[in-house]
Amino acid sequence: MRAKTPSESRTVMTDLVLPSETNPLNNLFGGELLARMDRAASISARRHSRRITVTASVNHVAFNRAVPLGSVVTVEAAVSRAFKTSMEIFIDVWIEDRFTGERTKANEAIYTFVAVDDTGKPTEVPELAPETDLEKERFAAALRRKQLSLVLAGKLKPSDATELKALFLG
Repeated sequence: MRAKTPSESRTVMTDLVLPSETNPLNNLFGGELLARMDRAASISARRHSRRITVTASVNHVAFNRAVPLGSVVTVEAAVSRAFKTSMEIFIDVWIEDRFTGERTKANEAIYTFVAVDDTGKPTEVPELAPETDLEKERFAAALRRKQLSLVLAGKLKPSDATELKALFLG
C-alpha cells in the first residue's frame, strides 16, 4: 500500500452561517459547527483510506472564537497521522471578514476515524508521509496524543508510552 501525503486528503468546505443555524446571540451553534467538522473530516479520512470511514472519537475541540450570523466559514481538514486502521484528522476553522476578505482562524479540532470494510470490520489504511513543517509537527504530536489516550483508557502501560516518556523525561 502506497503512503499518501496530507494534501491528498485535504478537504475544504466553505459555507454561509444562516439564521436557522444560530443561537440567541446570533452565533453559529456549536453542534452545527461540530457536524460541519465531522463531515469534512469524514471526507478526508475516506480520501486517505479509500474505504468507508466512521468517527471513532472527537479528541479535541477548541471554540476559540464565535462565528457570527452571516459569516463565511471555511472548514479545512486533512489526515495528520495514519495508524493501522485509524486516522487522526486535524481540522482548522476559518471565518472571513465580509468587507476585507481577511481570514481569521476561529476554531480547531482533532477527530479520529476508523476505516472499515463492507461488513464494518476495521481495515488497514495507508501510511502518511507528511511534507511541510506543520504537517510534520502534527504528525509527531498525533502519536503522543494516541499514547496519552491509550494510557488514560488503561490500554497502554505508562512505562510503554515511549513518546510521552521522551516528552516528559527528556
